[in-house]
Amino acid sequence: MAVETIGMTGWETAVLTGGPADGLRMKVSDRPRVIQVTYPCQVEAGPQGLRAEGVYLYRRDYGVTSEPLRYGFDIASP
Repeated sequence: MAVETIGMTGWETAVLTGGPADGLRMKVSDRPRVIQVTYPCQVEAGPQGLRAEGVYLYRRDYGVTSEPLRYGFDIASP
């Protein structure tokens, strides 16, 4: 039986540019449009178990079609 792989690209190397994760390299599958990076924040007071994280978005640069794929920091995202 043949396995359907239309739309699947496998694992590819990607690099993040700009923002707090500048230069971070990773493997991505299927060329996602957006990568979300979170960074833990220190909480001074609050209910037990509460945590806070900074959220940063990186959007794929569609002009780059070969490895390493490039994702740029989106300063306008939350």
